[in-house]
Amino acid sequence: QVQLVESGGGSVQAGGSLRLSCAASGYTGSFKCLGWFRQAPGKVRERVAAIASDSGTTYYADSVKGRFTISRNNAKNTDLQMNSLKPEDTAMYYCAAARTNFGACYSADFGHWGQGTQVTVSS
Repeated sequence: QVQLVESGGGSVQAGGSLRLSCAASGYTGSFKCLGWFRQAPGKVRERVAAIASDSGTTYYADSVKGRFTISRNNAKNTDLQMNSLKPEDTAMYYCAAARTNFGACYSADFGHWGQGTQVTVSS
């Protein structure tokens, strides 16, 4: 059974930084995509960043481009470096993994999810 475990969430003031990490276990293969999603209260879940394991191509939501950086240590572990954080970045952040990649690590590719880690940015 695939398990994804996030770490690194917390509270920070606007302008600060946090680094989220995700470790996967229970799967002997390699994931095609690794990603980070977030969901704030009353809002839909959105893909924040994703990385294709084969090519290393990265994808970012417009709202985080230039501030967040996704990286992978291998095809099972990923980090999200978040700089210049804003109050609107406050959300539960979820690590996700995909066994398929139908083009650009679309949200629909992701079938495995972590429990989430809270990120709170105060003004």
